[in-house]
Amino acid sequence: MVNSTIILYGIFAGLVAILVTVAIEKFGGFIGGVLGTVPSTIIPAAAGVYALEGDDSLTASMSVVPIGMLINGVFLGVWIILPKYIASDRLKLPITVVSSLLTWAILALLSLIIAREVTGGTISEMTLGMIGLVLLAILAIMFNLSNRAAPKGLNKVPIIILSIRGIAAGLAIAACLVLAEIGLPFVAGLASAFPAIFLTSMVALWLSQGPQVPQGAAAPMMLGGASVSVYALLAMWSLPSFGIFIGSIIAWFGAVGLWTIPAFLLLRKHRLGID
Repeated sequence: MVNSTIILYGIFAGLVAILVTVAIEKFGGFIGGVLGTVPSTIIPAAAGVYALEGDDSLTASMSVVPIGMLINGVFLGVWIILPKYIASDRLKLPITVVSSLLTWAILALLSLIIAREVTGGTISEMTLGMIGLVLLAILAIMFNLSNRAAPKGLNKVPIIILSIRGIAAGLAIAACLVLAEIGLPFVAGLASAFPAIFLTSMVALWLSQGPQVPQGAAAPMMLGGASVSVYALLAMWSLPSFGIFIGSIIAWFGAVGLWTIPAFLLLRKHRLGID
């Protein structure tokens, strides 16, 4: 039963994840970057952790998600800043991929150590999550102040790349549930925030559309991705209070209403003002 639950949530996460690349391809980096980052794989991650391990594991794992999304913001920042300093066009993509993943891994390790220390009595899990959300919001606003071109894709993303993207996201969520099951909720929370969607989106769009489309989407994705943090914080309360199904719906609509829609409207107003 446990194995089938992990597999089910992993497959669901993989299928949902594919939609982000399609959204950016169809609507452009601006709209796709924001709307394509509404809570998706975090839904089966939170539901799976709660179903397998209960309230305490859910609270611990979801409290780290905003920190993980903050690290993802830095991850996307590498994609925005680093390529222009790489002279060889052939090396830009591989160097950026490796550098962004190394940055994520180092920051994830440091944040895991800090999270374990401070939640031992210094601050609550909710406070830790709120700190991560506020820092991510500041970082995302800073990157979105400049008006980068965010064009629509002109070429279709190959099916094989979309498939790889879904598999990577599904494996990340399955790993999250396995880690929660063996009693490592903080590590599980970081695993649920692993940038499988961001990484595969950036690589897929770079290969099929060239660098301008993914780089234009990176800053809006950073801002829109904060809705995942909002979902995680709401899920800490809504799933234990209302159950997995209703609680997930409450957390999703809360995240979209409190973050995704306002972020989209403010970013659109800012960009139209600059244009």
